Amino acid sequence: MPVFADGRIPVLIVADEAALAASLAGGGKAALLAEEPPAGLPPGIVASAGFEPGDTHPAACTCCAGRVPMAQALDALFLDRVKGRAPWFDRVVALLPSPDRRAELDVILHMDGVVSARYRPG
Repeated sequence: MPVFADGRIPVLIVADEAALAASLAGGGKAALLAEEPPAGLPPGIVASAGFEPGDTHPAACTCCAGRVPMAQALDALFLDRVKGRAPWFDRVVALLPSPDRRAELDVILHMDGVVSARYRPG
């Protein structure tokens, strides 16, 4: 009987600080994705990345090929994890109060080839 394992990093989208705290209650190590990460990281968060929603580079620029800032932030988290610049984490919690940002991340998780190869909806 074949067994299929998904080695991608799960991404859980939360809307507020209470949901963030609840998502961290289960233990393990998580990374935080937020427009503005909090000054002090909550217990359980070992890495964080922020993004500026309007800070998009021109199409096909050499650094990011015109990808949206949220996708670039997820790339940075992944690279920090695999290169040892951040402690190893087993999931990402995305603190996104705006419904538009939550929808944007959902699209990125499904449609951005690089992100969808590394991450999955959690």
